[in-house]
Amino acid sequence: MLGEAFSQSNTDPKLVKKWYALYTHAKWEKKVASIFTRKNIENYCPLNKVLRQWSDRKKIVYEPLFTCYVFARITDKERISVLQTDGVLNYVSWQGKPAVIRDTEIEVIKKFLLEYSNVKLERLDIDVNDIVRVKCGLFMEQEGTVMEVLGKTVRISLPSLGYYMTAEIPKSHLEVVNNNARDAC
Repeated sequence: MLGEAFSQSNTDPKLVKKWYALYTHAKWEKKVASIFTRKNIENYCPLNKVLRQWSDRKKIVYEPLFTCYVFARITDKERISVLQTDGVLNYVSWQGKPAVIRDTEIEVIKKFLLEYSNVKLERLDIDVNDIVRVKCGLFMEQEGTVMEVLGKTVRISLPSLGYYMTAEIPKSHLEVVNNNARDAC
């Protein structure tokens, strides 16, 4: 047990893999993900299942959820070589540094896209309000920040990306853990 703690604390931070969001050329998200896969770079290009209507037919297509974004799970040593990949423009930055995306946020995106199709993505422009816990369903026991509630629509915050996803979750499936608006009074 002591050996485990010792070996974990000695891990070189430059060898720890972290998720980063990368800007790509327009319409290059799938191509960049494919190039990363060929280079054995762990990546994720979230694809949204969308029903498209043409004049003669309907078809389900898979479009990138985040336009011009691909996620790569890499070490600090790999950061420069990833930038040199065709189609990659730069890292998504937060406070002047490449934004590190938490593993849990990548997992939330994956679960969200498995559960819902035709997901809408909106830029996050509001402050944090109530902390809630989901009582049942896919996100059972998960706590999150309510960004806005309109009828049954709840917006789930992904703070390190600056986005939130929208889905319908009945209010009866939520319980307030901490009401920041009331606590401020």
